[in-house]
Amino acid sequence: MKPIRLPEPPGSPQSMGGLPDIFEGGVYGVIRRAVIIGNGFPASENQSIGLVRALGLSEKQTLYRVTRPTGGINEWLHWLPVSIHKKLYYIISRIYGYSQFLIARRGTKLAPLPRGNGVGIGLSSVLEADVKNIVKMAKETFEKDGPLLVVASGRDTISIASSIKRLASDNVFVVQIQHPRSHLDRFDLVITPQHDYYPLSPHAQEQVPRFLRKWITPHEPPNERVVLTVGALHQVDSAALRSEATAWHDEFAPLPKPLLVVNIGGPTRYCRYSTDLAKQLTASLHNVLTSCGSVRISFSRRTPEKISNMILKELGTHPKIYIWDGEEPNPHMGHLAWGDAFIVTADSVSMLSEACSTGKPVYVIGAERCTWKFVDFHKKLRERGLVRPFTGLEDMSESWSYPPLSDTSEAASRVHKALAERGWRLRP
Repeated sequence: MKPIRLPEPPGSPQSMGGLPDIFEGGVYGVIRRAVIIGNGFPASENQSIGLVRALGLSEKQTLYRVTRPTGGINEWLHWLPVSIHKKLYYIISRIYGYSQFLIARRGTKLAPLPRGNGVGIGLSSVLEADVKNIVKMAKETFEKDGPLLVVASGRDTISIASSIKRLASDNVFVVQIQHPRSHLDRFDLVITPQHDYYPLSPHAQEQVPRFLRKWITPHEPPNERVVLTVGALHQVDSAALRSEATAWHDEFAPLPKPLLVVNIGGPTRYCRYSTDLAKQLTASLHNVLTSCGSVRISFSRRTPEKISNMILKELGTHPKIYIWDGEEPNPHMGHLAWGDAFIVTADSVSMLSEACSTGKPVYVIGAERCTWKFVDFHKKLRERGLVRPFTGLEDMSESWSYPPLSDTSEAASRVHKALAERGWRLRP
């Protein structure tokens, strides 16, 4: 006798082609929330926030932040792991009364850990990243809320994220963004740009003396635990651009076209420049103004005052040009949505990655001043047709395009795959 098969009620998971949680590991295999471990730097935290957004958990995320003491002698201790830095800070603060000169030798008082730790992202406070508290929360809520996704980015977050993984490996899935340099097995997944592996290339090896090569990291090629991207992760995708286009419509829609957006960063260890690049930029901008309807210029937090002052002096009074004064609201997302073309200084991987996600023309200025792995980054952008050098000879009314850079969505897909291999899945 054949068993009787009862019909499924309309709209049930089975009739819709799915299975209820009880057949898929129940709540124990479904990730519904995320913890972000930040370091206080917008460029790093934006990567974690962008990935969590792409995974559909932005409404169910909690941001914790690793903080360091600042001021005085602390400026010389930032090369230390954050845990050791804090211990030294405690010792120094205990003897502060006996060492005024040592601690404030640079004319800056020793500053305590900040209480208001979320000003930069519009929050009144952000929880301090405490390993014990996060591990306790992950374990105690596991049966009710399922596993916890932990996403961290930046050097100061490495020890925190790896400790959470070590102490609660059965309850968490840990993603580290940016290369942790060693011991990749401390994380479930590592997401990092391809240029972080530049030190392993033959060209890079030629630049490093043989006796120093063992100190250059990473030491090994990427394994199955590593997801390689072209640039940095971020929050810019087609849905975000559509939303920002609506939000900024009244300000940008009336502007004469084409709208040229200029994003200026600041010199870094691998892209050194000063007012010389500002002079080159202003001269080249003067040459293309005839083919522009309007120009919007923004500086980053890293832009030196002498560079911004020079650009303000040279271009601030031109009728076609508007220079953002740094006051809120920040028009950056509006620029990405409404801009017809972009000029970006070569120092910023984040700004270039965001601009290249629009599919619109992106011109780079200053790439010839970059060294080491930044050379590899810019080479990959050019090879994929994402950017062109800004020479001042361009006709900004001529447009060109390319498949938008989609690092964040591709990284999110790899997270889904890695979770499935573990028997887990995401349910926003």
